[in-house]
Amino acid sequence: MRSEISVIAMACAAVLFLSACSLRGGSEEVLSPKSGAKLRPTDEFSAAPSRPIELPESVANLPRPSKARPDRAQKDAAGEALAALGGRRGGGNGGIPAGDREFVAYASRLGTDKNIRLLLAAEDEEFRRGRQGKLLERWFNVNLYFRAYEEMTLDEYAELERLRRSDVRTPSAPPRSEN
Repeated sequence: MRSEISVIAMACAAVLFLSACSLRGGSEEVLSPKSGAKLRPTDEFSAAPSRPIELPESVANLPRPSKARPDRAQKDAAGEALAALGGRRGGGNGGIPAGDREFVAYASRLGTDKNIRLLLAAEDEEFRRGRQGKLLERWFNVNLYFRAYEEMTLDEYAELERLRRSDVRTPSAPPRSEN
């Protein structure tokens, strides 16, 4: 009788432990492509301002937000982002650089889709839904990202050999790892 109670107590403790492990995230989790770990989306309120916040003389006279009107705090947000990422602020007219025009023309020869990100996100979600992994893989947070897309992965060494057989000049490549 005493051993049955201890077995039941151990089972209850195990269930409590496993259920506590699942309390760390809600429905806002996303799958990180690099690690496969579930991460929360970034919090837009955690960004620190780049200069001191200034209050206007009258808060009641503030204009309504509009995409057409520049932001009062960041007059050139896109330029500041470009400068922070190492680009040139206001550099160019936003067009395609001369060296890339042929590449862009070839890549867009079959047309372009303005909603490609939404389309790819929906297709990716549908693709992953059918490949969620086994129960223990989900419990122990095993990285399933690369296995899910394995059939779509390019074998770079096979492609390198194919190009070399076709007499296409290719850069040198590191040797295959023995893993």
